[in-house]
Amino acid sequence: MIITETISLNTKGFSDIIDINSQVLSIVKRSLIANGLVTIFCPGSTGSITTIEYESGVLQDLKDALERIAPSDIPYEHNERWGDGNGFSHVRAALMKPSLTVPLVNGKLTLGTWQQVVFIDFDNRGRHRDIIVQIIGD
Repeated sequence: MIITETISLNTKGFSDIIDINSQVLSIVKRSLIANGLVTIFCPGSTGSITTIEYESGVLQDLKDALERIAPSDIPYEHNERWGDGNGFSHVRAALMKPSLTVPLVNGKLTLGTWQQVVFIDFDNRGRHRDIIVQIIGD
């Protein structure tokens, strides 16, 4: 069986980290699928899905690390071509990846105790985002 649902979000941009764990768990519960795979995917090239402990200190640590890895205030060829100033957003999203797949065992996501599924919007402005959650299994 395959179930596909969407989580709709409005974001602030600039590495806005949004905990979507409860929405994903709700979709899993409604699906009635016990064993399989849950894929969470962000269409677009300036957002990412990952897991993290959703705690203010580690959230800030991640934002700070990404700023060191792909600084927002340096020249990017993308900005030269398109003039939209979000070259850093595309680089960060490419590094972090647009999707996450989590095994589903006996009706439960196999996340660790402190792991939450999050969406990160790297764009340089707020946006509306639709996150795709697809469950494959039985």
